[in-house]
Amino acid sequence: MKLSLALLAATLSGTDAFTATNNNGPRTVTELNARQPIMAGNWKMNPTTEADALNLATVFTALLDEMTDSCAMEEKEGCTEVVLFPPFPFISKVKDIVGKSGISVGAQQVYYEDKGAFTGSVAASMVKSVGCEYVLCGHSERRSVFSDSDANINMKVKKVLEVGMKPILCVGETQDEYDLGITQEVCAMQVSKDLAGVSKKDMAKVVIAYEPVWAIGTGLVCDSEAANDVHKYIRTVLTKMYDEEVAQATRIQYGGSVTPDSVDALMAKSDVDGCLVGGASLFADKFARIVSFEKE
Repeated sequence: MKLSLALLAATLSGTDAFTATNNNGPRTVTELNARQPIMAGNWKMNPTTEADALNLATVFTALLDEMTDSCAMEEKEGCTEVVLFPPFPFISKVKDIVGKSGISVGAQQVYYEDKGAFTGSVAASMVKSVGCEYVLCGHSERRSVFSDSDANINMKVKKVLEVGMKPILCVGETQDEYDLGITQEVCAMQVSKDLAGVSKKDMAKVVIAYEPVWAIGTGLVCDSEAANDVHKYIRTVLTKMYDEEVAQATRIQYGGSVTPDSVDALMAKSDVDGCLVGGASLFADKFARIVSFEKE
């Protein structure tokens, strides 16, 4: 069985921590257009050593190999795709460990130039050369902490596509924007700007992750129905930019304090096609439960 891993920054407390809570009756395809579910794990700046990262990769892969509902995108019929985003120093060796199981890895970000005097930056071609298939673009922490503008994010999205990888474009409103009731306006602006110049053909490789910034790492939860409504709205934006076919084919993840307790309700919604998991990905047992979500 092949997988497409999704995450691992877990605090390893022993092999037992990797036991999935259950693996019965997961929804294998979303209701609209039979979109393949995709679960992604963003390690962020974790774990702190290579040894911990490789140990996590080894044990987590063993757990996923026991599951029958996870697989790589190429085998998308009736299974969930999973993608792992370790920090740059760990990507190559983690890929070596998980590659035998068909697990995919991705980069947490790239720069839009091909090469040059850009100290501290990493090019898309570089991460592709070490086995990355996906790249996160526009994550809220890159926008807020590192001042990534929509113009820069757009260039990154197009560069990722140009070199043959797949971007996961992250969009979402801040707490202030949420309080002002402009969630839809913010998401529409980000989607429109960040996908400017991306062709209809290339949209087949694009995944969108809706991340309400106010729910990331705060413990605050966006209700599954509210999240689904935003996903539906994003599809109306895609319809205006492209057409209904693209809107219904594009996979849209939810990201924002996803937990084993919230994942089933989220994944039961018609327009939620997966999750981009942060904090819960630091605990292998929690992430395993998230991957093996059940339909309500």
